[in-house]
Amino acid sequence: MKSTPLSFCEFGNRRNCELSEFVILPADTNQARGIAQYAIDFVKKKFAAEPSAKVWQRLELFHLDSVACGVSALALGCNAPTVLRCEALEYPFSRLPAAEGGPEVRGRGAFCLGSNIAVKPEKAVVANSSAVREWDANGTNFGYDSARGHTAGEFGHNDFYPVAIAAAQHRGLDGAAALRGMLAIDEIRGRLAEVFSLKSYKIDHVVHGAIASATVYGAMCGATVDQIESAIGMVVAHYVPFRAIRHGKQLSDSKGASAAISAEVAVLSAKRAMRGFIGPTDIFRNPEAIFCLFEKQPMGRSPFDLLLATGGDDFAVMGMHFKLGLYEHQSAGAIQGAIDLLMRHPQLLESPEQLKSVRITIYEPAFSIIGDPAKRNPRTRQSADHSMVYIIATLLRKAFERKVAGWKELMLLPADYDDAVLVNPLTRQLMNRIEFRHGGTEYDAKYPDGIPTKLEVKHEKLGHLSSGLVMYPLGHARNRGGELLAALEHKFAALTELAVSDANALRIRFKDLSDKSASEICNIYALPIRGI
Repeated sequence: MKSTPLSFCEFGNRRNCELSEFVILPADTNQARGIAQYAIDFVKKKFAAEPSAKVWQRLELFHLDSVACGVSALALGCNAPTVLRCEALEYPFSRLPAAEGGPEVRGRGAFCLGSNIAVKPEKAVVANSSAVREWDANGTNFGYDSARGHTAGEFGHNDFYPVAIAAAQHRGLDGAAALRGMLAIDEIRGRLAEVFSLKSYKIDHVVHGAIASATVYGAMCGATVDQIESAIGMVVAHYVPFRAIRHGKQLSDSKGASAAISAEVAVLSAKRAMRGFIGPTDIFRNPEAIFCLFEKQPMGRSPFDLLLATGGDDFAVMGMHFKLGLYEHQSAGAIQGAIDLLMRHPQLLESPEQLKSVRITIYEPAFSIIGDPAKRNPRTRQSADHSMVYIIATLLRKAFERKVAGWKELMLLPADYDDAVLVNPLTRQLMNRIEFRHGGTEYDAKYPDGIPTKLEVKHEKLGHLSSGLVMYPLGHARNRGGELLAALEHKFAALTELAVSDANALRIRFKDLSDKSASEICNIYALPIRGI
């Protein structure tokens, strides 16, 4: 493993970034050990370069956004987070004498959102990660770094911050240490997403997050390189979820809780390794593990080189995207197209009867994921928020009812997926007028650089209208509009007001995480949440 400066990649908010330092893990090296050493060095601040202020600011925005998602999901009694939180509280943490366990065993435990009861860290992680992921409304990455040719395009989400919080709580670390752990998790999983496409082999994208979680949890808790390598090996050899959890006419809790369950086993694997369990080594070059099994390589090589940032602006988190409401991120281009048309042509708001048809043209894999004919009649929120026709019909229905247009005004929120709303007559009428089609190679070639989408309508009075090609909707890392912070503020307020009496106090509680003491981090989740 070596460290050397490289030219930066201009992507998203990385534009005009300074020269960054990287750790380079070539394909012909033991990358499991390399990732482990990187995480240990990063959490211990051993690199000469430091992440820039822009990186920390963006990371804090993603974390704050995830907290809003988590507390609101719990307050509204969403099934998976509620079940997993109740389960976690059945596993209280108890200290063991020094002679009976290593340093990880002798820690302080971790906490569920809305609780001051110390529980086993892996149980706090599964409960909290499930909560922040439940709405499918937190951050997203598409695994795309064109400047370096790392364009595997694997999905991923900012679901794993509770792993760093649990490690900090368990080990008595402060907010700066927790934030550093979050950044390391996003960097590892984000860079893996750029070089290996799990979805191509029907494997769920959470595997990259699980690898990052096992690595960083171990590093924050004092694990050695050998122990972290074992933990990574266990995750990949024992716990690989397939995309079967996302298949079917009506999606189940397994889809939303996939990241949480993988994070749970990642922490458990790190704990086992620290107790002395030896897992598979050199897993990225193992010919029978998922990487070389699906992408055959000469002996002694993995399918990819891996780069991990140590300082400057060019961290993977800078290329990740915000979701501005509850919707599958692949639909963001169509949402932007609809909002653009409504704002350019206010007459569209006059009457839904005058809207004759809507055609949405999009790329693969969006066409298959959110255009699946099985999702034209969603009966659950998990299916509806992955149904392009439902998402756009609901947006249009709200526009007709409120006579307004705009991201804040039409933001899709939990109430838009209530059981009664799922069968709203106007929404269903509009769904029947929406045609969804694949744009072919012209569109496919533009993804994952952007979200190439065109929305066209036929209107009784206005005739044919087109949004034109939408590539970078609001929330996308390449979007240069100035509305993002205002939209995020609106989303935070709308979600947290469902959960707490004082949304601003909640913001202050979680803002400026790097300034929080170890005691404040220990108690950060112990806040009253409505309904629990």
